[in-house]
Amino acid sequence: MLKLFGNPYSTCTRKVLMTLAETSQPYEFTVVDLGKGEHKQPENMKHQPFGRVPAIDDDGFEMFESRAIARYLNEKGANKLTPGDAKTRAKIEQWISVETSEFSQNAMKFVYEYVMKRPQEPAVLEAAGKAIEKVCSVMEETLTKTPFLAGNEFSLADVCYMPYFEYGMTTPAKEIFAKFPHVMKWWETVSTRPTWQKVVGKA
Repeated sequence: MLKLFGNPYSTCTRKVLMTLAETSQPYEFTVVDLGKGEHKQPENMKHQPFGRVPAIDDDGFEMFESRAIARYLNEKGANKLTPGDAKTRAKIEQWISVETSEFSQNAMKFVYEYVMKRPQEPAVLEAAGKAIEKVCSVMEETLTKTPFLAGNEFSLADVCYMPYFEYGMTTPAKEIFAKFPHVMKWWETVSTRPTWQKVVGKA
């Protein structure tokens, strides 16, 4: 059985958990206690050499990096989160790239400040807020045309943003999100999926 090493509160682990849930795959979950620094200990670093989470061991096939893991699991799963159309798959990759390069690092500044209580400089938060607003403005334009980021179906693109929105909604970043009605409608739709409710411990 596939083994997942991670933490249920970790944004990156949640991407993988959501992918597993949506693609109906069984797994064995080994929790890595980040508060105790277990992610930096040899036991975890033999799976994730950079001392982070998550990582997987699929009958001897080992991987780290959440987006790569999600893509791999999606390929194995019964209910794929990448529709067959080449153009739709390209859009999925586009949005995952935006999440990686433009969104997550800025959203995490708010998570550090307000959730993890790791103080950020006001200028850092201001810059992060502007970057988030830019991404949301582009998301808004897309979501006026389709219910999900890559089209008419829920996909890996949506999964990759969800952990950051979940935490961001508990911080002042919520005020940025709230400026964009279609983004908020999207969030209401994806965050109420039964799979996500289980991932975040609400069901």
